[in-house]
Amino acid sequence: MEHLRGTLIHYPWGTFDTIHELLGTEPDGRPVAEFWLGAHTLAPSSLADATLDQALAQRPELLGARSVDEFGPYLPYLMKVLSARHPLSLQAHPSRALAEEGFAAEEAAGVPLTAPQRVYKDDWPKPEILVALEEFHALCGFRDPSITIALFEALEVGPSIERVIGPLRSRGGEAGLQEVFLQLLAMKEQQVDIVDAVLAAAVERRDEPGELGDFARTALELDDVFPRDPGILAALLLNRVTLQPGQGLYTPAGVMHAHLRGTGVEVMASSDNVIRGGLTTKHIAVDELVRVVDFGWGEPEVIDATETAPGVFDYPTHCHEFDVWRLELAADAPLELPSPEGARIVLVTRGTVVLSDEERTLELSKGDSVFVPATNPAITASGDAQVFLAAPGLA
Repeated sequence: MEHLRGTLIHYPWGTFDTIHELLGTEPDGRPVAEFWLGAHTLAPSSLADATLDQALAQRPELLGARSVDEFGPYLPYLMKVLSARHPLSLQAHPSRALAEEGFAAEEAAGVPLTAPQRVYKDDWPKPEILVALEEFHALCGFRDPSITIALFEALEVGPSIERVIGPLRSRGGEAGLQEVFLQLLAMKEQQVDIVDAVLAAAVERRDEPGELGDFARTALELDDVFPRDPGILAALLLNRVTLQPGQGLYTPAGVMHAHLRGTGVEVMASSDNVIRGGLTTKHIAVDELVRVVDFGWGEPEVIDATETAPGVFDYPTHCHEFDVWRLELAADAPLELPSPEGARIVLVTRGTVVLSDEERTLELSKGDSVFVPATNPAITASGDAQVFLAAPGLA
């Protein structure tokens, strides 16, 4: 096991001091959206003598035989701390098959990786889970269209809204949702009177209790960042979810979503493939959205962790690329780190912890992180701390 140094990512939607406070570093006035821990080539973490991707390329045995057999000589997951000050763009991520196909097509076409119209930065899928460190707000997956129709009606927007939600009634099903969503992406400037009407109605309903109030407040919250953007109406087709600390939100490939605000630990397949669908000035690839997005509907997949051993909480997903645990350590109750067969990343989010194996001992404080290779002997953790651990989901 060895100390790991992550990479700060500066996006405009990030908070100014939250990640710095976690890491014990000084804010510099720039927003910090993410802190990456992993081996993705866009921002690999560093060990003492090399970046993590370099070390794994030189010694793939550090990953473990099962992981190499499944994924090749690559760390299959990426851990992040994500801290959102305001809403991100509407987005979805591809499956493995679509990522491989899309990446190969753009490579063959000679589209530079840095080109603004480039969609696929790598050939990996990007399912992900976010575990809240504080109350966290997000949009995730399409809401039942009948409920969406009822909410717009309760908002009392007026007859103009039928130009938007009409296909939800007339066509119904996934075809109706797809038609409405794509029409909103193509909305012309002269049609934003519909957005104005929705926002005006939302002002009148923002103090309502329950789902209608959440619906109205979501529209106004998005308008604060993306004024009069048709993407606001697209976002109102999605479920709103509020996570309490310790709860996880799993987002599989193809699910449209957007983080609104809050801080959490996010683990995903090691990819940076994002297909945007609104609320952004960046490229929106409509053809890829039609291929990638699942226009079915259902409830967001909120995961309450399962305590698999005293102080060890697992967040089960359907992914081979990653598994995630939260460890709640008490001073008088040491425990063994889970998933001893795979390469692991450990991040301390509260308190202090001592990691010990047959060869060495590391003392870690809040914000410290460690890379644990698959070749490492069993590790015991002791202290008074909260720790997150990621590993391949192959157990």
